[in-house]
Amino acid sequence: MLSRNLRLWTLLVALLLLSSCAEAATPAPAPAAPGFPLTVTDDAGRSVTIAQEPQRLISLASSNTELVYAAGLQDRLVGVDDYSDYPAEAKSKEKVGGFSKPNVEKIVGLAPDLVLATQIHTKGVVADLEQRGLKVVVIQPTKLDQMPENLLLLGRLTGKQAQAERVAGELRQRIQAVTAKTAAAAKVRVFFELSPDLISVGPGTFLDDMIAKAGGESVSHDAQGSWPKLNPETIVATDPQVIILSDHGSDSGGVTARMVKERPGWASVAAAKNNRIVLLPDQDITNRPGPRAVDGLEFLARALHPELFPAR
Repeated sequence: MLSRNLRLWTLLVALLLLSSCAEAATPAPAPAAPGFPLTVTDDAGRSVTIAQEPQRLISLASSNTELVYAAGLQDRLVGVDDYSDYPAEAKSKEKVGGFSKPNVEKIVGLAPDLVLATQIHTKGVVADLEQRGLKVVVIQPTKLDQMPENLLLLGRLTGKQAQAERVAGELRQRIQAVTAKTAAAAKVRVFFELSPDLISVGPGTFLDDMIAKAGGESVSHDAQGSWPKLNPETIVATDPQVIILSDHGSDSGGVTARMVKERPGWASVAAAKNNRIVLLPDQDITNRPGPRAVDGLEFLARALHPELFPAR
């Protein structure tokens, strides 16, 4: 009997030891980084909850790619859209397709834990990615002041708040330095040419807000739609004081100041008569709602109000 009890006792001890070892061998779940889980509201008004600090990012827009680099997160960037070319290092990142039609299968294959999209992607791509279990945040400001806030949001989403706050603060200061000078200045009438077929800037757009902050008013600020196509007669009738050309480097043909003056009736426009037809050095500094948009603001302010912003 004693021998049998001893055997049972020995078996029980062995089972307890095995159970203890099994428990010790099971790794405890990794603790969430400070501040996570995190719920944010993105630029599409969507509530998104991020459980863990993201380590693999994909950007579906060049402006968001530039935000990622500004926040110092380029090492986490595993994929970008085909047009992400700034800074130069972004060109070497894995491409996931065009801006309007990204390759969903390739995105999924790169296993991102956060995808940065824009408003255009809310029409189908965002839902498709979320159905596949991916987290998507829409970042696309409609006003220049929102862009530094987007940088802060990206810092919160990734645990990189310190650098995001520093860069966002610098961008805010530069914006305020311009608006402090232009706030009381007379508004300059501006025709901003986005393409040779006279596509321009409509109300409620990031670029319209930038022109206003630079001390101007787009001749199409009250047009129907975000990117109205104007007819030549309307532009001549509004008599813009400054014409900004962002299409001189486009695939559809480079437009020059001389070409503008040679358009029927345009020689009589104030901008032509006073030689105030300005070519953007790089259309991306105004057309991308990223950190370089502040460079665009400063350029526009000098072009519209040289009396307030002397040449460097």
